[in-house]
Amino acid sequence: MGDTLGREADFMSKYYISPRFLDKLAVHITKNFLDLPGVRVPLILGIHGRKGEGKSFQCELVYERMGIEVVHMSAGELESPDAGDSARLIRLRYREAAELIRVRGTMVALMINDLDAGAGRFDATTQYTVNTQLVNGTLMNIADNPTNVQLPGSYDSTPLHRVPIIVTGNDFSTLYAPLVRDGRMEKFYWEPDRPDRVGIVGGIFAQDGLSQSDVEQLVDTFPNQAIDFFGALRSRLYDEQVRKFIHEVGFDRVSLRVVNSNDRPPEFQKPDFSLSHLKELGNEMVIEQQRVEQMRLGREYLGREYNETRRDDQTQLSETSANATRQNWSSSDRPESSRSTPASSNGHSGNGSSGSPSSSNSSNSSSIHFDPHTSTRLPRAASYEGSSSGSRLGLEMVQQVRDILRSGQKLGIEFVSDRRFRTNSWQSYATVHGNEAEAIAALEACLNEHDRDYIRLVGIDPNAKQRVLETIIQRPNGRN
Repeated sequence: MGDTLGREADFMSKYYISPRFLDKLAVHITKNFLDLPGVRVPLILGIHGRKGEGKSFQCELVYERMGIEVVHMSAGELESPDAGDSARLIRLRYREAAELIRVRGTMVALMINDLDAGAGRFDATTQYTVNTQLVNGTLMNIADNPTNVQLPGSYDSTPLHRVPIIVTGNDFSTLYAPLVRDGRMEKFYWEPDRPDRVGIVGGIFAQDGLSQSDVEQLVDTFPNQAIDFFGALRSRLYDEQVRKFIHEVGFDRVSLRVVNSNDRPPEFQKPDFSLSHLKELGNEMVIEQQRVEQMRLGREYLGREYNETRRDDQTQLSETSANATRQNWSSSDRPESSRSTPASSNGHSGNGSSGSPSSSNSSNSSSIHFDPHTSTRLPRAASYEGSSSGSRLGLEMVQQVRDILRSGQKLGIEFVSDRRFRTNSWQSYATVHGNEAEAIAALEACLNEHDRDYIRLVGIDPNAKQRVLETIIQRPNGRN
């Protein structure tokens, strides 16, 4: 057992610890074990940042460096079929950590990984259960009374030792606001800079003979990738040898060979760790990431608005509406110039004959659009004024769309029936980023299809991936 722990400690010592990360964690944990006169020390340290940047692993390295024992919890333990179980488990783990401090006389911390995944509320469709409320309330209560944490149904008057709590997550704005307020939770945003990234990646490839300059070039080749990308890249280098091993043993015998086998474990040669090979495999991984981002098949499976024809229809929708939008909005921010009636094919004004066949035949391709669900062509107006031309878009709606897109946000269009409105069960109709013509056309199509429903516009910050604006533009029976 001792040899195993020694090898693990030696293995962990080869990895890079960010000085900023080490400093933040060490100060927070140490402060919670000191009696500072007249100072209120936050019990919880919240470490948040992008996915895959090594928050949890950096914490483990710091714990190993400082000799701190850790009691772990995960987001999956913060929900239960029985109300109160999750809150009781938090209290139980906290008391276990306090007992370890008393018995062993060492620093102990309670760590909850991915707290926002278990207790956060990402949108209106996220279920907010009694357990979620109790988890938030329990953490708040422990932060306020760290030496008096009782289990339900019992009371122990003996004060507990204060136990620092470390929580990790991606987006703490989804958590209950009173929990993350200053005084209860100290926040630390972890975003490794280039020296950190070079140091961490160098630690990943430390035993592979990769030079410092190669590590720097590798990091600079994939500057937007998270830290776990490089760990996955190193793992992929062994795929060729594993594939060769499977073919040699046989697909039907590989299970007998590697599980409970009396034979020696298979040995693999050191793969090619050249910089060119790493870049080649890294580019393949980037392509796979892009495919995931582009496909978005879940949206198609989860609602009729994302059926098999939606992508093609939206392309046609953008093309057929682009001319109309440029005609109406390119000359000025205000649409006065678009109020004139388009001329007919014989060169005369169309005044007084907008409803005649000749007038409709003379319209250009911008006078129609495609229904994104049925692939049928529907009439549309040459301008978006909500006038007798048949369009249901008013000037205010169009301006709201423009304001959202021009501020760099994504535009979301959502609808809900009158009955589901009471439960806040909105459904997504479309999400558009940057394409004003597509956004206006999609909004008009939504208004036509859901004239008896609520419709709202949503502004989404693409960097923070959170909503910054929600505004209802239509109520049932077309009341705008």
